[in-house]
Amino acid sequence: MWEAIAANRRRSLLLITLMGLILLTFGACLGIFAAVQLGGGQETVSSNVILTGGTFGTLAALLIWVALWLTAVFQGDRILLRAAGAREMSALDDGRLGNVVDEMTIAAQLPRKPRVYLVEDPSPNAFAVGRKPENAAVAVTSGLLRLLNRDELQGVVAHEIAHIHNLDVRFMTMASVLVAGVELMSRGVLRGLVHGGGGRRTGGSRKGGGLPLLVIVVVFAILAPVAVRLLYLACSRWREYLADACAARFTRYPDGLASALEKISVDTSSLRPEKTAGALAPLYIINPLEKLSLAGLFATHPPTQNRIMILRGMGGRAGYVDYEAALRKVEGQKLRLTALEAAARADESVEARGPSAEPEPREKSIERAQKVNDLLDRFANYLILPCACGIRIKVPPNLERDEISCSRCDRVHVIPHAKRVQEAIAGVAVLGQALAGAKAVEAKAAALRYERREEGWEAFRCECGQTIQLGPGFPLDYTVCVACNRRIELKAGREKNDPEVVVNPSS
Repeated sequence: MWEAIAANRRRSLLLITLMGLILLTFGACLGIFAAVQLGGGQETVSSNVILTGGTFGTLAALLIWVALWLTAVFQGDRILLRAAGAREMSALDDGRLGNVVDEMTIAAQLPRKPRVYLVEDPSPNAFAVGRKPENAAVAVTSGLLRLLNRDELQGVVAHEIAHIHNLDVRFMTMASVLVAGVELMSRGVLRGLVHGGGGRRTGGSRKGGGLPLLVIVVVFAILAPVAVRLLYLACSRWREYLADACAARFTRYPDGLASALEKISVDTSSLRPEKTAGALAPLYIINPLEKLSLAGLFATHPPTQNRIMILRGMGGRAGYVDYEAALRKVEGQKLRLTALEAAARADESVEARGPSAEPEPREKSIERAQKVNDLLDRFANYLILPCACGIRIKVPPNLERDEISCSRCDRVHVIPHAKRVQEAIAGVAVLGQALAGAKAVEAKAAALRYERREEGWEAFRCECGQTIQLGPGFPLDYTVCVACNRRIELKAGREKNDPEVVVNPSS
């Protein structure tokens, strides 16, 4: 496998270099054009003008490239996660996903567990980002958590962790940001030429050197984004095959990933291209824009059906050598298999395990969907109040009332708030004032306390109105409001079966 990783590194370096050369050439053309225009668009262009303009444009493009590269290295993962609308999850948010990520981290022998993010999107998918395994992240959509059982989720997570293990995320994150940067630069140049009067300076010299240079700049501004995107796509297909092979080995259950790919590829009813367009789409395990491409001309991934056939054709085995044999049957000689062959020679055939004992009845799917909905509600700062009649009341964060009625049974529920702790002994306040001043006494009197009601997830509101979520088994006896930075003491309250409800007299 180390041969495959080394091949990926060499290929990544070559592609990044070619992207940089395209950007530098673009800058040189733009610099020469600008120099000619500043000189009045002469009919004969001197070599000094060409040299000065080309040098200036190349240096400017080089600075842009370095800035983009530094951005990609140090902020690329955050930019892509922010573009996807991803929110970081804790271990308490989804125990099943957390356990699967732990298992695959151990199987891949990563030095550190990746951060886990959730993207609110009904379309099932997942991707990984990061410049190295120590700071990588895996993001899954809410649709994926609703749709897949544990074996299928394990296969998808293993595929993404394989990208981290193989150092694909470093190239994909950097290349994605560079592609986006070149595209933005190209759009800026074209918009500047159209709205900034690029032709006005050349009005009196259309027979001279200005017009041909203008044509060159426009053509390059159109072709540069296409060229860098084609370079970006050059290695994506091979990386997906290699990640599938690693996922089969990590999980020892290729059918799990195959089944997940089948479900993800079929579930396109909720496809939202505006959420995944641009540099982010190729990062997903299945490109969400795959069905919108022109007959696979710009496909970033191998055909999904081929990937499924390879995984299904491993014959109850889960080693690299087994995947390589199945890949040859499906793809024949269409791919260069040297990297995977090297990994296969250093490995032995591995027997696949059986499916997990987790049942898949309709009730299980409904339970998964309910947990995901509750998680999204918590991220949106909703208060969830269980009513004795069985309904779950979702209180929006901007509701300013202190009570809310159940729509089914008309019970009136008091919206839980943290309460002020009043000083009972005046002597303590006087002593506090003498020792620490009036501000200490004011802070003491303004301290907040909340009495817990449940053992599971629970939410209440701070005095400032901020919703605060407490997970099951919260280990501390206090929490801090993220809005006002106030410390709130937590106290064990009434029993779980003693809810705070008031029956409406009309019911």
